[in-house]
Amino acid sequence: MAIFRKVNTMPAAAVHEQINAAAGVAGNPNVNNFIAYQSGFDRANAMLSPTISRSRDLICSMVGALSIGQYSLQWTGEDLEEMAIPPDVWMQQPDPSTTRNWILSQTTDDLIFHGRAFWVVKKRNGYGFPTEFEWIPAASVQTLDQQPPVWFGMSNQLTFTGLKLETQDVIQFLSPINGLLYTGQRALQTAFRLDRSAERFATNETPAGYLQQKGGEPMSGEDLSNLAAAWSAARRESAIGALNEYVEWVESSLDPSKLQLTEARTYQALELARVANIPPYLVGAPTGGGMTYANAQQARQDLYLFGAKPYIDCIEQTLSMNNVLPRGRYCKLDVAAYLESYDLGAGSDPTAAGAEPAATNMGK
Repeated sequence: MAIFRKVNTMPAAAVHEQINAAAGVAGNPNVNNFIAYQSGFDRANAMLSPTISRSRDLICSMVGALSIGQYSLQWTGEDLEEMAIPPDVWMQQPDPSTTRNWILSQTTDDLIFHGRAFWVVKKRNGYGFPTEFEWIPAASVQTLDQQPPVWFGMSNQLTFTGLKLETQDVIQFLSPINGLLYTGQRALQTAFRLDRSAERFATNETPAGYLQQKGGEPMSGEDLSNLAAAWSAARRESAIGALNEYVEWVESSLDPSKLQLTEARTYQALELARVANIPPYLVGAPTGGGMTYANAQQARQDLYLFGAKPYIDCIEQTLSMNNVLPRGRYCKLDVAAYLESYDLGAGSDPTAAGAEPAATNMGK
């Protein structure tokens, strides 16, 4: 009598999906468990700086607005010619649970602050290539084989919220620029100190000054401290104060603009723009006469060339690697559509209808 055994004919992709469903995406049950996600305390502090926040928003909004196309190269007999081919389904929406704009923006955010970003593979096709991804925050990812601030290559020992990640199911984006949280620590600390100093003056309704005893029995240091505290508390509650004949209020003659540290804080905004690798005039920082621009189109080009291009190149080249696309194919983000000029109609845009505005020096 013949003995028959049941053979599992399930496609490789289906087997892979079932394994992920049982053990969690990339072997980690905390993936897609948003309560375990963290953006990081350092990043939250950095985003309190208007310059850093504006820089981040400009770069991320640009990258997030770009579409993903697929291409191949063909030899024409003289040179290689780039040919557009139909994009894979995931290129329109890498994560079906959210938009392409969002996942590209979050990826760029991690590249800016941490110098790296991570996608986990949720599904693969029958050939083993990814068809669905999910972004996970870099602040919750740890690498056991290397430490910041410099990433020396793709990590082979990844953990997410303390639990192991299967490296073959993780797409690692490595920025050519060190993370802002590492390179900009000193500039951020200086900016925060200046802001705190200015805030102390701004929140004090009593003009700066001091109380001077003019007569009577000399007061001890403790008595003088209590007197100053009581005077300050009373003035916060009422604009009218009262002193006896032995104490005199002497108002400071310091210039309020100096107490607000306007010049120092303005210079620090320029320093933070340098740290964020973005043209200063795009975030309202002084340029010192070193850069001019003529119109909105030129501003978009400057944002791309000086701010977003390193991150765009990183995303393009990472998603073109052989663990994502078959050999001979690569993807590109459509920057041309973002940079091309547009006509809003006569009278609605000073640069419309061929108008040529004069160059503006933002440093003056």
